[in-house]
Amino acid sequence: MKTKKVVDHIVLWLSDYLDKSGLKGFVIGVSGGIDSAVTSCLCAKTGKPVLALNMPIYQAKDQVSRSFAHNAWLKKKFDNVNTFDMELSPVFDQIKDSFPESIQDDMTMANTRSRLRMLTLYAFASSHKMLVAGTGNKIEDFGVGFYTKHGDGGVDLSPIADLTKTQVYDLGKDLGIMEDILTAHPTDGLWEDNRTDESQIGASYAELEWAMQHLDAPQKGPLNSRQKQVVSIYKKFHMANKHKMDPIPICSIPKSLKE
Repeated sequence: MKTKKVVDHIVLWLSDYLDKSGLKGFVIGVSGGIDSAVTSCLCAKTGKPVLALNMPIYQAKDQVSRSFAHNAWLKKKFDNVNTFDMELSPVFDQIKDSFPESIQDDMTMANTRSRLRMLTLYAFASSHKMLVAGTGNKIEDFGVGFYTKHGDGGVDLSPIADLTKTQVYDLGKDLGIMEDILTAHPTDGLWEDNRTDESQIGASYAELEWAMQHLDAPQKGPLNSRQKQVVSIYKKFHMANKHKMDPIPICSIPKSLKE
C-alpha cells in the first residue's frame, strides 16, 4: 500500500466532503485504540476545526490513559484541535437505573454505553455545526459487523472504512501514532473486564482479513482446521450482523393502495 498517498487521499476527501456540507469541522470520539487515533489525526491534518472527545464509562485505566495521552499529543501537534474529557459513568448509571432489571443484561448495557457516546458526539456536533467522523475499519464495518447499531455505527462519514485493520496500523505508523496505541490489543471499550475484540470474536483481525479475502477469491487447495474455523466464525458474524450493514428496509406500499 502507498501509505503516504493514502493519507493524502483521505485528508483531501475529508476536506472536500466538509466543504460541500457547509459545516465547520469534525467531532470524533477517541478511545485509546488505533482506529480512533488514526482517524482523529487524519481529520486534524485537514486543517479544519476538530473536537476530540474522551468519553470513559467505567473504562479500564490503560484505555483512559492512552486516550488522554493521544489527545494531548494531537492538541500539541495540531493548532486546529480542541479536546474534551467527558466522564459519562454517572450518566450511564442514571440510564441503567431507570431501566427495568429485566433488560439490564450485559450485552444490552454494553450497547447502551456505545449509544450514550453517540448521543454525546452528536450533541457537540450539533452545537458546533460539525460532522461526526466514524472510526470503523473495513473488517468491522463490512466484514463481521463488529459495532453497535446507532452507537459507534451512527456517524456522518467513515474515513477508514475501506481499509483493513492491518492497513490502519500502517497508516498509524506513518502518522506517528504513539507506540502504546500501536501495540495495544484492540478492544471496543464496552466492558468493565477489559475484554479484547479477539476474545469476543474468536479470531484475530489478521485472520478475519484472510477470511474476507478468501471468501472473495478462494485460495487453491484444502483449508486446514484453523482456517475452516475462522471462515465459519467470519460467516457467522457476517450473517448475524447483516442487518447493520444493509440499508434500513422500507415497506413499499403499492400505488393502488395509496390512491
